[in-house]
Amino acid sequence: MSTDDTTWGIAHIHASFNNTIITVTDQTGAETIAKSSGGSVVKQNRDEASAYAAMQMAEQVALEVMDKGIDGVHVRVRGPGGNQQRTPGRGAQASIRALARAGLEIGRIEDVTPIPHDGCRAPKGAGF
Repeated sequence: MSTDDTTWGIAHIHASFNNTIITVTDQTGAETIAKSSGGSVVKQNRDEASAYAAMQMAEQVALEVMDKGIDGVHVRVRGPGGNQQRTPGRGAQASIRALARAGLEIGRIEDVTPIPHDGCRAPKGAGF
């Protein structure tokens, strides 16, 4: 599929170490088209951030988004950030792969983890 006839959306993936949340919006980011979190696909709380849960969520979201006419997504990955860890959780890579495997075209992949520029002091014992 060529890029000139592709309808694009933005997939926001928030991957922490306790949960993974996928939200797909239009290109402006104002209108939410589909969303899912780890708790909607697994029973145990400890499994919400797993790669399996991320894959299941991404498949659900991809089907819902393709039904609404979106063929491709630009991906924005976000870790916890701030004074917490800056690396995204286990579900980030698995969800991107599952979106691609479900038939969505992947455009840009961008890291939007918030990084402080000399803001609050880091908590004691944070070895970053």
